[in-house]
Amino acid sequence: MAEYLSPGVYVEEFDSGAQPLEGASTSTAGFIGLAQRGEIEGVPLLITSVADFHRNFGSYLSENAFGDYRFLSYGVEHFFLNGGSRCYVMRVAPSDAKLASNQNGDNAEAKILNITSKNPGAWGNQIRIVVVPSSKAKTQIFDIIGVPGESTQYRVKNNAGFNVGDVVAFENAGAKQYNRVVSSLDNIIALETVLVGDADVIDVNLLPAKVLTTTEFTVHVFYGDEAETFEKMSLNVSAANHVEKILGRSNIINVKDLSLETGDLGVIAPFEALSGETEETGKFLISLANGSDGSIANLAASDFMGQDRGPGKRTGIQSFIDNDVVSIMLIPGVTDPNVQLSLVAHCENLGSRFAILDVPREKTKVADVMTHRNIFDSSYAAMYNPWLQVFDPLDKRNIYIPPSGSMAGIYSRSDQTRGVQKAPANEVVRGAIGLDCQYNKGEQDILNPQGVNLIRAFAGQGIRVWGARTTSSNGLWKYVNVRRLFIFIEESIKNGTSWVVFEPNDEQLWARVQRTIDAFLTRVWRDGALMGGSPGEAFYVNIGRSTMTQDDIDNGRLICIIGVAPVKPAEFVIFRITQKTREE
Repeated sequence: MAEYLSPGVYVEEFDSGAQPLEGASTSTAGFIGLAQRGEIEGVPLLITSVADFHRNFGSYLSENAFGDYRFLSYGVEHFFLNGGSRCYVMRVAPSDAKLASNQNGDNAEAKILNITSKNPGAWGNQIRIVVVPSSKAKTQIFDIIGVPGESTQYRVKNNAGFNVGDVVAFENAGAKQYNRVVSSLDNIIALETVLVGDADVIDVNLLPAKVLTTTEFTVHVFYGDEAETFEKMSLNVSAANHVEKILGRSNIINVKDLSLETGDLGVIAPFEALSGETEETGKFLISLANGSDGSIANLAASDFMGQDRGPGKRTGIQSFIDNDVVSIMLIPGVTDPNVQLSLVAHCENLGSRFAILDVPREKTKVADVMTHRNIFDSSYAAMYNPWLQVFDPLDKRNIYIPPSGSMAGIYSRSDQTRGVQKAPANEVVRGAIGLDCQYNKGEQDILNPQGVNLIRAFAGQGIRVWGARTTSSNGLWKYVNVRRLFIFIEESIKNGTSWVVFEPNDEQLWARVQRTIDAFLTRVWRDGALMGGSPGEAFYVNIGRSTMTQDDIDNGRLICIIGVAPVKPAEFVIFRITQKTREE
């Protein structure tokens, strides 16, 4: 309660009505697969366009090298082509993939720096690094504090930029002598040794001919069209511009300063320590080598399933535990049952996302498809077949790709144009010019009731998705849109009622919670996601003494029971027609 200690008028605000509840996103996809480049550990990266994907994960992979494991880039491309707007991507790499490095035996370049590509892959062999000498600060010496020729303390015009431990150069008539800063304070710099020249180092002219300069180096990093520049770095570990601290911001390379292990390099310009040449050379080129994409033989199901090494260090499917945005999950082209079962289990455990599964391309016969289908029983997954014929920008020819990427885009498109309650079926598959296998109605009569969604070509109607079933054996959850509608409602309510936690668990709170959820579900009903001619027919919200015992209240539990009537798709449209006679 507020304190009232003196007479006056007090105005207070309080919440009494329903809290606005925003609907959760249902159209963000999560992709896992092989790529040219990209982090293989950590958190998935947000991608908002095909160009964005290529910038961060590289281009298409060769069929000869990776076969059916190469379809991540195609899946992401067709996700956006079919209406997707954003996705998160996590890269997987074979266990024998290697970082490109400048440390190649006796031919190591810049031996005091260990430079590697940011992540594994042959892409790193194309990285080029140019090092040039630079300086961040210079000043003139006004006076020597003490006896010239003996004192190492110098009064300078400005000591800003001169850090303890920095290697500095004193220039006089084109000649340089190097030294090291011991202290730098109040325009007084103490050096490690006496400067040669005694009192002749003093220069008080307006335009000095003799200057004391810091010695740093600038690094330019090039990969393809990407270029990064990191200016005026130092090998002084205590300085803010130490090379490891600055280059830690690079998206292309990682750098470790080996001079910390080898000991004091002596009073030598950093550029010379890196290149072995004088600063007058002006430029030093470093190239990386021995980067490798690895081989398909060293790729296992465990690489996709991932490991949970804790926050920020998870891999594969496990990396999406850190992500609260994704609602659709897929691994394009990877049909290993161990991987797919792990993906489905991930979606079931979180309860907030839905898996899209591919069928192995070679399994086109009904019996073979059913062999793969019978592995699964989950309302959190849907299976699509056959593979799609599309144009391959890499080989400049038509190839077949798994349908999961296109389906994720169609899910997103349907959600945005019609709503999550609309079954993502009877939708045109954009970018597909053919199918790997043409199924007829008789074959679909067998596959559809079993939860295999076929993609079919219809004359004059293009290639369309012709199924909306989950892989569940439970009839209540046999439709994709029903499960995804419940995911949407559950996540929306969970996200929008966090304000309830630790509130007093009384009738006033119960009324506010009921109004909040009632207003949200009324909006969902008006959008056409729930059955019924009125909100009362579409849903109910019960909260109070009928849903909670005193023991529940004493143990801090607020229990709200919600029932909704989801719309079901008109999967079988039946017109019964008879003849009308004159007498009738």
